[in-house]
Amino acid sequence: MTISVLRTADAWWVQKADGATRVETAALTTADLLADRPAVMAALSQPATTPVKDLDLVSPVTAPCRVVAQMTNYASHVKDAGMNPASIPLTFFRKTSGSISGPYDDVVRPPHVRLLDYEAEIGIVIGRSMPVGTTITEDTLGDFVAGLVITNDVSARDLQLPKTQFFEAKSYPTFTPTGPALLLLEADDLKRFTDLRLRLWVNGEPRQDMTVADMIYSPLEALQALSLFQRLDPGDLLLTGTPVGTALSAPPKAIEIIGSLLPAATKWRMFFKAQGKNPKYLAEGDVIEIAIATDDGALDLGRQRTEVRHG
Repeated sequence: MTISVLRTADAWWVQKADGATRVETAALTTADLLADRPAVMAALSQPATTPVKDLDLVSPVTAPCRVVAQMTNYASHVKDAGMNPASIPLTFFRKTSGSISGPYDDVVRPPHVRLLDYEAEIGIVIGRSMPVGTTITEDTLGDFVAGLVITNDVSARDLQLPKTQFFEAKSYPTFTPTGPALLLLEADDLKRFTDLRLRLWVNGEPRQDMTVADMIYSPLEALQALSLFQRLDPGDLLLTGTPVGTALSAPPKAIEIIGSLLPAATKWRMFFKAQGKNPKYLAEGDVIEIAIATDDGALDLGRQRTEVRHG
């Protein structure tokens, strides 16, 4: 059985079909709440007291925490980048937890960023300490995955690409909108993970629509790899990649070959001149909406809505 947990600035809530019930807990962090399961279950058994629309929701994942993300983890995205999914290694990068913002907060584009992109992703919230060297199996995966949450891995492409690093380009404040709900899972719920569908719209226009069946490396494989070198603790966040449909797309093969023969400065100048004409990059006032759920609604992470504004 899944439980949808919401958070306001001063409280935690359990979401139900007819509203929300406050969780009577002293928990200040996501890790604290995960440790107070009896309080969550008690709220689940009580009647709803407040309409969800009346709650001023913030991210259900609290900072500070570790934010780790998988790179190029959907076959459709890899193919769109002109690469072969079979050749893609399992790789990660880090984001600052200062980039986490609420599900309805503005996404603030820094003044020096020109090419702002979106990436709908499923975030895995860690439920159990995972010291380096931890053994994780299919049977124990549910012990380490507390729940799932909608995330948007906002990216400054004009910083990411020429610098060939992700940390700065993806770590500005508001670059990881998270929520609205933290969907707490039972171990059997993970059997439906590949049925989850990620959908993203910009100003009502569909941009991304793909199920997790397109994912290259599963959460089990990701956590097994991370356990070799990266400690994770309850409340930490793992972003699991995005499918095809982002604003950034690979140039045609012929242009790519010609570009490889040019000096780096010339190549990037030409590339960004072309990208600057791409209307899919985010602009002031654009509204981004993300919904992640199974088609039958058995697992539903809710719907996120953010608006872009210039900093």
